[in-house]
Amino acid sequence: MHSRKPFYILVALLFISGIAASVYRGIEHSVPFLPGKQVQSWAVDAKVSFRGTGEPAEVSFSLPEDPAYEILVENATSPGYGLTITNNAIDRRAIWSIRSATGTQDLYYKVTLIPTGQDKLLEDKEPQSPSAYPWPATEQAAAEQAIDEVWSKSATNLSFAQQLNKELNANERSQNIELLLTSNSPSKLFIRMLHSKGIPAKEVSGLYLEDQRRRQQLSNFVEVYNDGQWHLFNAEEGTQGRPDNLLLWDRSGTSVLDVIGGVNSQVNFSMLQDTRSALATAIDVMKNDNALDFSLYQLPLEEQSLFKGILLIPIGVLMVVFLRVLIGIKTSGTFMPVLIALAFIQTTLFTGLIGFLLIVAFGLMIRSYLSELNLLLISRISAVIIVVIGIIGLFTLLSYKFGLSEGLTITFFPMIILAWTIERMSILWEEEGPKEVIVQGGGSLFVATLAYLAMSATWVQHWVFNFLGIHLVILALVLLMGQYTGYRLLELKRFKPLAGEK
Repeated sequence: MHSRKPFYILVALLFISGIAASVYRGIEHSVPFLPGKQVQSWAVDAKVSFRGTGEPAEVSFSLPEDPAYEILVENATSPGYGLTITNNAIDRRAIWSIRSATGTQDLYYKVTLIPTGQDKLLEDKEPQSPSAYPWPATEQAAAEQAIDEVWSKSATNLSFAQQLNKELNANERSQNIELLLTSNSPSKLFIRMLHSKGIPAKEVSGLYLEDQRRRQQLSNFVEVYNDGQWHLFNAEEGTQGRPDNLLLWDRSGTSVLDVIGGVNSQVNFSMLQDTRSALATAIDVMKNDNALDFSLYQLPLEEQSLFKGILLIPIGVLMVVFLRVLIGIKTSGTFMPVLIALAFIQTTLFTGLIGFLLIVAFGLMIRSYLSELNLLLISRISAVIIVVIGIIGLFTLLSYKFGLSEGLTITFFPMIILAWTIERMSILWEEEGPKEVIVQGGGSLFVATLAYLAMSATWVQHWVFNFLGIHLVILALVLLMGQYTGYRLLELKRFKPLAGEK
């Protein structure tokens, strides 16, 4: 007797692999586990304006690169300008250039963003310690005293930044802080005092996202490094942390906008919130990341539509195996109910049931006449196929004539399978009587109906197409049920007399 251990190991590997692949796709590629899920997106327009002096002009504009937001689509409008987008270790920038710019110039950049949920500003490597700021002689003593006073109240770089931010925005500031603020903005003073203690800090620009707002400006924030993470401070308001609606536009610590060959430059932002499909968003993200190499979404739409139907077949097969092996329902043909269920998806359940019963009933009547002719099997089957096609055509014409548009979908029934079903039922009628025909025919329709209900469920169609690993789980379940050799559920009624009367 062979050991079943390798078999169960194979089943376990298929099951675990299928679940793991599906979970990975859902988490890594943000594919929603349920259909119909919506996500919020933001469309942000940046308008760069300046006045050209008639000389060659070059405009360098920082582009957003925030881990809390994923860029879906970005484009720029700049008639007559050359455009280059650079991406280096420091930041991403759009560079417009033209040989001659005279008068008012308007350049546009548009980006569509979605939240990623990654609010933490993590850093892979330790940043270099900054050089101490050289304080002017008139400020050095005040700066050193203020820094030492706050330093004594802190334990870490982060706590020092917190105490310092608190001191800069206290209701009653010390004389040293007041003196320093006369010649330094709160953000600049905050950074310079942090640099004096060798603490990495940089000024960043952020944009508050508010629906249907126009002519918005960037706000200044300060990022302070501590233990592998950057912490956000608003030195102007004395707050710490990241607001939910904040987009960090520039984190390089350099200027957001540089214009050569122009004056009076400025940038204004407009934004609009929108709702879009989470699945469509995930597909766009995968396209941007070149992650569609082995995805069905890289196929043409016609082939995608074909596969959406094909990938439902394993669900129907699973239902047939379960109902036949464990429940014990008899069907006419092994997987004929699956094909009938596929036809039901096109015709709807009620129309499909009526059409199936009418075709089989008329087919059996014609088949009973053909049996009297003593034809060869291949000729008889061929004749039945032709008759089935004629019946379907006749019902379709009658449906159209009487305005029953549902009846036109009857052409989706698999004609060859119907012909074989009629042949099998006719032989079964002759050998075992009409009762067995009703049992197997009714069982086939019952199984086909349950398979249709499973295959037509929206969440099932979503899973089998977007999470291909689920098919490994189905294969594992089919293999596992294939090892069952016990009694079917419907066979247990044979043992009812042994239970006796109670």
